[in-house]
Amino acid sequence: MNLILDKFLNISTTYKGIAFASFTALLWGFLAIVLKIATYDIAPVDIAWMRFFIAFLGLGLYYIFRKPVYFAIFKKPPVTLLIAAISLSINYFGFITGIHLTTPSVAQVFIQLGPVLLAISGFTFFKERVYKKQIAGLIIAVAGLLLFYNEQLSVLIGDPKIFKNGVLWVVIGALAWAFYATFQKRLVFDYHPMQLNLVLFGVPVILLAPFVTFTNFSALSINNWLILLFLGGNTLGAYCSLAYALKFLEANKVSVIIIQNPIITFVIMAVLGEMQVNWIQPEKFTLLTLTGAFLVIIGAGLTVFSKKR
Repeated sequence: MNLILDKFLNISTTYKGIAFASFTALLWGFLAIVLKIATYDIAPVDIAWMRFFIAFLGLGLYYIFRKPVYFAIFKKPPVTLLIAAISLSINYFGFITGIHLTTPSVAQVFIQLGPVLLAISGFTFFKERVYKKQIAGLIIAVAGLLLFYNEQLSVLIGDPKIFKNGVLWVVIGALAWAFYATFQKRLVFDYHPMQLNLVLFGVPVILLAPFVTFTNFSALSINNWLILLFLGGNTLGAYCSLAYALKFLEANKVSVIIIQNPIITFVIMAVLGEMQVNWIQPEKFTLLTLTGAFLVIIGAGLTVFSKKR
């Protein structure tokens, strides 16, 4: 195990960033499905608060023994970090509400606006070098994503109610996530990523607490608690990994990697469909879907592995 860790630490920062961003995409591939299941019995705001609470508790317990000095950031946190924490709170609530009102697939379509905006911020705010292959890769990935979710977009056009009730919340969540990720990208130059995450997890616990009905938790079944524990662990793993990805890799490359997560969601949904489960509606494969998935992967490859001349 130590040998594997040593080899990982010795690889280039670019490949470290790719590994961390890929792990985030993998965790988020499961996220939308489990969130949809959770909303059957638990209120969206309760789910969002518990995700932050479990993540903060896990990270806090680790660093209170390993590096308690990290908690000094709470004495005078940067204003941009507080804005990022507020933005992340809005993102969580918007995304879970959108999933509750629509479907995992529909929510996954529009939440990708966040990573796309992060890529744009990389070019504009962080002055990341832009190459033709990277721009082409990003365009191909976005076009592939639209093809990938062609059927879901068709449903939205024919049902304005879904757009009004659910998609608007997801778009708000995506915009808030773009603010969070942009500030996080800037802050990792001056602070340790996990020190930032202590605030990013802790502040939303306070902000969302007034809207939570805590008595509801006492009535939850063991299965509901297992789902909440998974969601909290998913939050901890995904955002700790994302923080390191933003530290080691350009924002535009991170964004195009995490755009892959809807494909993971779709594959999982397809497997569940083959298993004929009755607790979530399965997805359907079409030629456009497969073409879109292929284009997203190709676009990501062009963007991430583009070399400067």
